[in-house]
Amino acid sequence: MFKKVSILVLLCIILSCNFETPTEFSEKALNEKLYNLEDVPSTLHEVINQHKGQKILIDVWASWCRDCLAGMPKVKELQKEFPEVVFLFLSVDERVGSWKRGVKRYKVIGEHYNLPKGMKNGDLVDFLNVSWIPRYLVVDENGKITLFKATDASDKDIITALKKSI
Repeated sequence: MFKKVSILVLLCIILSCNFETPTEFSEKALNEKLYNLEDVPSTLHEVINQHKGQKILIDVWASWCRDCLAGMPKVKELQKEFPEVVFLFLSVDERVGSWKRGVKRYKVIGEHYNLPKGMKNGDLVDFLNVSWIPRYLVVDENGKITLFKATDASDKDIITALKKSI
């Protein structure tokens, strides 16, 4: 028994076990370059500050992701249910043309930005530990993360976070 516990503790130390859910973006993540549909760069920090005083639902997606596309009808329902919420779509498409065509083809309404380094590289995807998309986050009116990780647009935690008042 002692061996098993020792191995578990050692693994936690090696893997830096951290079970805390972040409530703030890291400085590096906030400074990640994003590009809008007109190819104008900004940072996540600038985009979030634009919407200070509003809740933001962040949808990390890609035009090639079947699960992302399957979740879009539910996201559209959320948009109807919560019209006061800013819907921020962050694409991890490495091909900008594919991302822009995907936005039009699937009639994705909201604010759109691209992370040109894709899903595997970049400070924001590292902070989010993106291993699967879609990925949903909710940011409150003060810029604090109230829901860090949901991978299904039907997740009840999304609605709870959107209804929660500060």
